[in-house]
Amino acid sequence: MSDVFPSHASVVVIGGGAMGCSTLYHLATGGVGDAILLERNQLTSGTTWHSAAQVRALRSSRNLTDLIRYSIELYTSLEARTGQATGWISKGSLSIATNPDRLTHIARQASLARAFGLRARTIEPGEAKERWPLMNADDVIGAVWSPDDGRVSPSDLCAALARGARAAGARIFEDTAVTGIATRGGRVVAVETARGTVRCDAVALCTGLWSRRAASWAGVGAPVWPCEHFYLLTRPVPGAEHHLPTLSDHDGHLYIRDESQGLLVGCFEPMGKPLDPDSLGEDFAFRLLPEDWEHFEPMMANALHRLPVLETAEVRMLLNGPESFTPDGAFLLGEAAETRGLFLGCGMNSVGVASAGGAGMALAHCIVHGHLPADLREVDPARFPDCLQSVAALTERIPEILGRHYEIAYPARQPTTARHLRRGPLDERHRAAHAHLAQVYGFERPLYFGCTGEPTPTFGRPVWFDAVAEEVGHAHRGAAVFDLSTFGKIAVEGPDAERFLDRVCTNDMRRPSGCAIYTAMLNPRGGFESDLVALRLDHERYRLHVGTAAIRRDLAWLRRHLDADERVRITDVTEAYAVLGLMGPAADRIATELGATGLPARAYRHAEAMIAGIDVHAARISYVGEPGWELTCAADDAVALHDALCGAGARPAGLLAQTAMRIEKRRLAIGHDLDGEVTPIEAGLERAVEWSRDFVGRDALLRRRESGACSHMVTLVLDDLTAVPLGNEPVYHDDVLVGQTTSAAFGHRVGRPLALAYLSSTVLPSPDGAAVTIDIAGEAAHAVARLAPAL
Repeated sequence: MSDVFPSHASVVVIGGGAMGCSTLYHLATGGVGDAILLERNQLTSGTTWHSAAQVRALRSSRNLTDLIRYSIELYTSLEARTGQATGWISKGSLSIATNPDRLTHIARQASLARAFGLRARTIEPGEAKERWPLMNADDVIGAVWSPDDGRVSPSDLCAALARGARAAGARIFEDTAVTGIATRGGRVVAVETARGTVRCDAVALCTGLWSRRAASWAGVGAPVWPCEHFYLLTRPVPGAEHHLPTLSDHDGHLYIRDESQGLLVGCFEPMGKPLDPDSLGEDFAFRLLPEDWEHFEPMMANALHRLPVLETAEVRMLLNGPESFTPDGAFLLGEAAETRGLFLGCGMNSVGVASAGGAGMALAHCIVHGHLPADLREVDPARFPDCLQSVAALTERIPEILGRHYEIAYPARQPTTARHLRRGPLDERHRAAHAHLAQVYGFERPLYFGCTGEPTPTFGRPVWFDAVAEEVGHAHRGAAVFDLSTFGKIAVEGPDAERFLDRVCTNDMRRPSGCAIYTAMLNPRGGFESDLVALRLDHERYRLHVGTAAIRRDLAWLRRHLDADERVRITDVTEAYAVLGLMGPAADRIATELGATGLPARAYRHAEAMIAGIDVHAARISYVGEPGWELTCAADDAVALHDALCGAGARPAGLLAQTAMRIEKRRLAIGHDLDGEVTPIEAGLERAVEWSRDFVGRDALLRRRESGACSHMVTLVLDDLTAVPLGNEPVYHDDVLVGQTTSAAFGHRVGRPLALAYLSSTVLPSPDGAAVTIDIAGEAAHAVARLAPAL
């Protein structure tokens, strides 16, 4: 194979760690034989070489779990494919609990693992001790055993991937530093190096610690920042002569395994140490950071408690190596929203080696086919706002993210750092009303009102239960004001706006001015890219109302589907307007008292109107199932409008009340109940489809309709009033797994815990419903599945 540096390659992979090598391997074996990899030093020299390389299959979603499952299959088969061993060791993993909430947490994980087809079971402390004899199990109250997890040698893994890639025609150039990425017309065109410029169609950015800087060369934000990561290595100790399972003592912030007949004890301490990547220098390769025993001391105390043998063990070293993290603890995978042809595979949050096999496969698939092989919006690079990409925000947030790596997954938990970055127009009013706030796309949104202090986390009935019940009561019996201002607002304007939207949306966008149109945007496979409400303002102007977290993603989707000859302007106008939802039976009275004029009376109509002397755009739509209007006004008028509505008797209500009410009415939410693999057929949303028109995804949707859906959306009404479903729980019918919950809440208007779920089409509820059970942390909660909403 020629060592001549090329002037052109279809795809350039930047970065020679596990993620870069896997991406190159899958590109080459997938038919992109001229792909190249550029590494500034040598393969694995950044973070990969010192990785503890644990591979645990279970993740928060089926599709993320499938990536790790693919990794395991790949790592066990690469030697046969390439002749290079990967050092795969399958000894399983053991997760222990030392308090009841941790036990609930790992029991939920075991339930989910079984639903995803993984082997996992809860075991008693005695069996846990048998599986890890060196462990002090005096305070262990339960554990979960996962026999198929394992670990791999990171250097051997990359060697195998590199050998396989080269055999398929790809080339690797080490000691080749990239100095820039050239773009033209919003698209990648070349990579610049000290050895010359390589023209290319696509770039896979797998640059680990340096990804934020590298992405900026192409005008892309990549909120990736490193922290120091520690693990202790001992010399041989009795009892570690043979391989042991990976031991997860997450209450002690520890992971533990054998290493060279000694022990490896790693930690994700409660607050990490951030590290400026520029401080490492251009020549940082196969190097470590200084030991910091003072920082590690609290973790060492936890380790001594769990492993008494450490008291006499000889320490080989305290390894301190940099690892990169993102503001939410999930990696970046897919094409950048800002620049076509730039694909991100970085910010791996210390699971890079475990994820690399599947994530590299997925990234290569995205480059070749234009989309990921499954819906993976949890790792979509477009999910972050600009305000979370600054150095100040990252250095504040990332140490907390490292510390949350092993946290108990309580509902409604929120980060405490890098907050109040974006303030909505009603921010001061929310604080005055004692709102408990959640950060959504950088904005602070009220979850609920009236409770002071931080809530005690729990898997049981939460402390905000009564506050949310009161807010629902206001909306159901009087009137409530929901602040919807942070929802995305996208202006689509121009002579061809109607033609354009009629092609990318499923509903009839040719309806006249004054119509509010609920519609979907689908991918070519018929799955949801977004659902939204479009207000047609006049012949050439629409305003789209989309989810808060979907703004950047939806903007990119719209712009990429715009034909070159279409005269359309697409603009993010989110912060120019406020939206207040006045909802409840008293909404009409309040509007009348405030001298409202021009408010539309028909559902799904909107009009210019006035209320309390303030110009608004009023839409007769309701996400919560109570009569009212969504009132759009200039952001500067929001406080005056809010004060007038509350002064006339409306009360503020937060996101948790809105969620409970939309679940009762079975209003589905993108990212929870809708995603890229769900079509309007399964979701029961054919009302948003105008079949007579040709729109993106129509052919696939027709095929799905003709073949019949494999699942359908149902409402689950639970029998036990004390049950607390959270979503993402397995659902069984006659002891057979038939589905999984997507959203859940207590339905205060119906007086029952509720969940939404997709169930197999083999379960067809009668008018009286079908009896099912929900696995909530290993406990069976009985419920009735209904095709109709609960209310």
